Amino acid sequence: MATITSLVDTTTTTNQGKAGDTVQINGTALSTTTRVNFGSAAVTPTSVTATQVTFVVPTSAPCSGQVSVSVTSSTGATSNALPFFVIAAPTTSGTSVTCVSAATGGPVTLFGTNFLTGRQVGVGTVGTVAVTPTQAGQVTFTAPANPGQVATVSTQSLTITTAGGTSSSGTTLIDYYLAPAITSVLPTSGTAGDEITVNGTGFVSVDTVTFTDSAAATATAVFTPVSDTQLVVTVPGGLAAGAGSITVHTCGGDSNAEPFTLI
Repeated sequence: MATITSLVDTTTTTNQGKAGDTVQINGTALSTTTRVNFGSAAVTPTSVTATQVTFVVPTSAPCSGQVSVSVTSSTGATSNALPFFVIAAPTTSGTSVTCVSAATGGPVTLFGTNFLTGRQVGVGTVGTVAVTPTQAGQVTFTAPANPGQVATVSTQSLTITTAGGTSSSGTTLIDYYLAPAITSVLPTSGTAGDEITVNGTGFVSVDTVTFTDSAAATATAVFTPVSDTQLVVTVPGGLAAGAGSITVHTCGGDSNAEPFTLI
């Protein structure tokens, strides 16, 4: 009579895995095995020796949970059964931030399900990050920089790979932003309440325009986006007269500080 002593998924090296994984059945008197009983499914083994039988977890396996595994010989005798645990595939549902700087990357918390056996997070074409989740529903990682980015905004898909497989691509997205750049300010001087035009590049989803005065004090300004290359900005009050500067901020970071004289 065949006896099974252990089950080893060759991907996880445990008795846990997913559909498509190869599993080794270790034991004794296995040489006449003709069928692997994976729960209610009958699976043809891929190799058979006296001490080991291998098979592939069928696609009919349940999405998750415990399955009993045994073998049946050419004479119809069935061995003892041992448990195998089918690991659920991960899913993603969102992130703690919607964008990061292309120059630096940044911290991101990815939310979803079935993360506990996670090994890595994929960030589109940017790269992968090794992770060790401690919660089933979220994992925090540092998104890598995207130094080769050309477009102002590059949208990347976030996926997570676990022992249960890889989550669907395109379900959860994150945007990489290049930093904005100011090329000119017209006019180059003004007083509180004046409207000026700021020209540049990368003015996508601008969140702050900051004036710095000659004493290094700062004030945020009211602004109106005209296009991705132009803003109309109102000079804020409460700043000291003299040589100062203007910066524009987006998710990509701060722009250069363009000179502006407060009158």
